[in-house]
Amino acid sequence: MKATFNPGAVYADHRIHLLYRAIGGDDVSVLGYAASGDGMTLDERASEPAYMPHTTKEMVPEKDRAVPAPAYLSGGGWNGGAEDPRLTLLEGRVYLTYTAFDGWGSVRIALSSIGLEDFLNKRWKWRKPALISPPGEIHKNWVIFPEKIHGKFAILHGVTPEILVEYRDSLDFAPEEYIKSSRPSNDKVKMREGVWDGWIRGVGPPPLRTDDGWLLLYHAMDLKDPNRYKLGAMLLDLDDPTKIRYRTRSPILEPDFGYENNGYKSGVVYSCGAVIKDGELFVYYGGADAVTCVAMADLQIFLRELKAHGAPQLATEPTMTRTSRNVRR
Repeated sequence: MKATFNPGAVYADHRIHLLYRAIGGDDVSVLGYAASGDGMTLDERASEPAYMPHTTKEMVPEKDRAVPAPAYLSGGGWNGGAEDPRLTLLEGRVYLTYTAFDGWGSVRIALSSIGLEDFLNKRWKWRKPALISPPGEIHKNWVIFPEKIHGKFAILHGVTPEILVEYRDSLDFAPEEYIKSSRPSNDKVKMREGVWDGWIRGVGPPPLRTDDGWLLLYHAMDLKDPNRYKLGAMLLDLDDPTKIRYRTRSPILEPDFGYENNGYKSGVVYSCGAVIKDGELFVYYGGADAVTCVAMADLQIFLRELKAHGAPQLATEPTMTRTSRNVRR
């Protein structure tokens, strides 16, 4: 009833499936399910949550908070829950990573999974989630590659100042086992002057495999245009995704429209899900931490512009029709 935003996405059984962050009257973030055949129109939506958080507790008084409020700002959901889901289909399972926020006591990355057949039939038999980021630290935006790399599962857990990837034989985590990410905290990130993405905030959706490399979308802010999240893109090397082959010189998506500014967090386009379907790139994102949106582009045109000029575009005017090369709704 309050917000539906930041959906993860996965393409399976000729349909695009979304798990979106939903906030209701209890101010707890849960994950709702919706699906689309064409990528633009939701023709199915569950009436009950598809995933309930395991980390929620009563609001912690400000004097007792392990995570001070100014250090972690998120639209709504102040009583905690499962935030910003990312979905990866890999070897017959749908893997879910999300930000586990327990109501100001902890902000960590959680990992769960479900069999594809159960997922498609809405039998929500999720595995018990494991907290895979270090305790006492704020981590968001961790994603799983949709293929093994050199025979190992790959988890991307940092994008600045360098790409950080953890390789594992298994995605099962023992109790108290976590990935020791060296990603710097926000107050220690080295800003880059003279570029649109001077402050890179984190990865967007899980990487998408293309013939030109892993297509990775990310969130960043321009130091000359602060307080606005924008979306950029990279192409990472297929064999060694820590190597950036191409990178956008300008944003591919900016919060220019009303639905991206009128909500819980103005000036935000925040993507957690993207799929490739029939040669088109669908990017699902939250607008102003309140609504769910989609932007599209012809994949080959997008990649060609990324490699040639570093300036591909996901969207033009929202009034363009579905038959246009780029469209945004």
